Amino acid sequence: MSSITGNLVTSGLPDFRQGALWLRTLLVVNLAMVLSVFAANHDWAHVLAGLTEIVILLEPLLLLNLTVLSLVSEWVTPLPRRTGRGVVLLLVLLVTAAAHGFFVAMQWTQIGLGRMAMWSVITTYLLLIWFDLVARAQSPALAEARLMALTARIRPHFLFNTLNAVLGVMRSDPKRAESALEELSDLFRVLMRENRSLVPLSEEIAVARQYLNLERLRLGERIQVQWDMASCPPDPLVPPLMLQPLLENAVYHGIEPSTQPGNILIRCEQVNDQMCLEISNTLSTDSRHIQGNQMAMANIRERLLLFFELEAVMTTGIREGRFHVSIKFPYRPHVA
Repeated sequence: MSSITGNLVTSGLPDFRQGALWLRTLLVVNLAMVLSVFAANHDWAHVLAGLTEIVILLEPLLLLNLTVLSLVSEWVTPLPRRTGRGVVLLLVLLVTAAAHGFFVAMQWTQIGLGRMAMWSVITTYLLLIWFDLVARAQSPALAEARLMALTARIRPHFLFNTLNAVLGVMRSDPKRAESALEELSDLFRVLMRENRSLVPLSEEIAVARQYLNLERLRLGERIQVQWDMASCPPDPLVPPLMLQPLLENAVYHGIEPSTQPGNILIRCEQVNDQMCLEISNTLSTDSRHIQGNQMAMANIRERLLLFFELEAVMTTGIREGRFHVSIKFPYRPHVA
């Protein structure tokens, strides 16, 4: 566990595009400034003047800095810690200087550029240290989530059934048996790699297709799959190991217990700045399989929280005789 945790400690910067990061930054900085105003002034007139200055100067400056950092986050975030911090501090200085010139021109402040720049740099540096500490604190949780993902994904019954299916066709169709073993090897290689970064949707689809091919080896035409990707952007980034476990749940709880063919529908689309992924499957009449153990769902929820914090939502439910899983998360384009 310790080696995994060590590898998961981030060496870069936070994703400045996350709404949760904006919210935390605004709350922390505003709270600190309000407390400093109350601590530095003893009469209400000065307190009100200080709070007014915060509203007029601090809020626009904060929002402007966060907007600029979010626009360059894709290029700044992967940088090493020291380089990344230096770039962020330089950008904050430039934004502060531009904002200060505007404030002076509008006669909104008499604060000197040096003082405003000093407070901007100090505040930004302290926030970067705080974000880094939070990332380090979350690393053990991310490592634990990865181990849980492995436990949840490599179901003994799936491996046992797949190997039996391969043995069943080894003599009649040796090429298909060889292909199945290669697909099984590729699938396990993906499941056991370090899954600490977002991956292109195409990779998730490839893993899902390999899994479905293996299940078709024993279930045949009982698995009917529909892909609805017409409204999906070219290759958005998604959390790793998100699609395959949902399909595994659909097969295990909805199709495998039934003697009739079952249908799985995978739909992915972009709605504004969000991705919407929905998987639905026909239900088995076996109540034990309908209920399931919810391990996969809980694991996916945890990893969505780790990757997107409060910006991702996962809901499940039964509608019109089908089990539906719907996941909404921020759209992040894949840059090759």
